Amino acid sequence: MILRRIRRFLAAVVIVLITLLFLDFTGTLHHWLGWLAKIQFLPAVMALNVVVIVALLAVTLVFGRIYCSVICPLGILQDLLARLHKGINKYSYSAEVRWLRYPVLAIFIIAGVAGIGSLFQLLAPYSAFGRIATMILQPVWKAGNNVLALVAERADSYAFYSVDTWMRSLPVLVIAAVTLVVLLVLAWRGGRTYCNTICPVGTILSFFARFSWMKIRFDEKKCKNCSLCSKNCKAACIDYKTHTVDYSRCVVCGNCIASCKFGALRYSVGSTASSVDSSKRSFLMASAMVAGTAMAQKKEKLMDGGLAEIEDKVAPHRQTPLTPPGSLSFENFATHCTGCQLCVSECPNGVLRPSSDLMHLMLPVMSYEHGHCRPECTRCSEVCPAGAIKPVDVEAKSSIQIGHAVWIKKNCVVLTDQVECGNCARHCPSGAIEMVPSDENDEESPMIPAINEAACIGCGACEYVCPSRPFAAIYVEGHEVHRSI
Repeated sequence: MILRRIRRFLAAVVIVLITLLFLDFTGTLHHWLGWLAKIQFLPAVMALNVVVIVALLAVTLVFGRIYCSVICPLGILQDLLARLHKGINKYSYSAEVRWLRYPVLAIFIIAGVAGIGSLFQLLAPYSAFGRIATMILQPVWKAGNNVLALVAERADSYAFYSVDTWMRSLPVLVIAAVTLVVLLVLAWRGGRTYCNTICPVGTILSFFARFSWMKIRFDEKKCKNCSLCSKNCKAACIDYKTHTVDYSRCVVCGNCIASCKFGALRYSVGSTASSVDSSKRSFLMASAMVAGTAMAQKKEKLMDGGLAEIEDKVAPHRQTPLTPPGSLSFENFATHCTGCQLCVSECPNGVLRPSSDLMHLMLPVMSYEHGHCRPECTRCSEVCPAGAIKPVDVEAKSSIQIGHAVWIKKNCVVLTDQVECGNCARHCPSGAIEMVPSDENDEESPMIPAINEAACIGCGACEYVCPSRPFAAIYVEGHEVHRSI
């Protein structure tokens, strides 16, 4: 059946390419595949990308929920997992689970508006796929690359190079693994159960799919009530006994048409059998749009970071988390970020990782144990599809203050071990650190760092190269609102 073949081909292309976008650690594929992240529904809403939003809603109103079966990577992943179940005629019709479906959507919208990022990102489908790809698949991909790099090295080849693989966040890895297991179980048992009962984006699109121009329709004269259409519908939305299709759940996969031996089903244009309550439709459509816009609105909170309470930890406690240049402020970043982890997977310096804070558990934050934010790198601002990190060029990035360095006297090896150092001053790209005598009256006294906060951009080079272990003698405290110098 031509419809199913086209759908499968497009879905295969999308899932392969968008997975490669998350797996790629070189940054080369983004220039070719970055658009795939920007056409996802939720990132487009958060970025207020009106063109993409209108296009996706228009496609849904014309063709039905093909977004869920062709564009959404989590939806396509469910189809792949469902195929692991080799049985035929394995599904059956079930009524819409409204008591779960709509409360989940309400919780999702409330979490987005209230700024409960962890819950909002947990339910977002594109973000769920991003966590699976970044936390589970990318480490395996990197490990395979490192094996090839070892083989190439022994053959005196530079075709591959070794990259670091490390645990970015155990809690987020657990969440990604649990999500994958839940998807596997639900897809194995019921096909699109997650997509049509839990996914908030699917529920939002269902409001529009009810009124789509093209639909799967019954020809009752040809139907023999053999039930094959219901048994092959992974959305469980076809009731062969009453010859009805729940268009709010149908993802136009084409399985029903392909399985019908009597030609009783067709994908065509026509009027719906049931009347449309236009006032209800307008209310639902307006509610979906207003809710999406509300989630993306900026919240301004003009505050500065200040010094944090210093604690003896390998990863320093930052009173204000560090967010990438281009995110404007922690408040703005937390409001717009969908937690898809694309910036985490693309960061070439190992700076970004998911937050361990419960309220912002999957929100990417910066830390400098594995590298620092190089002034010439703008990768995260280039790949962010949700507008949480605004595009910045190299010149602009070098003048953005995301935080300032703080010196911890008791940890500095110059004073504790009586050795010469100066690593922080030598590696500071903005010249914000100068080595001065520890005793201003004795020029021969040990040289310690003096920080010019007005020149510091918070890149973390000083924190990264500091030799003090296990506690660095200098760290970067974030600013609530980024500034330009």
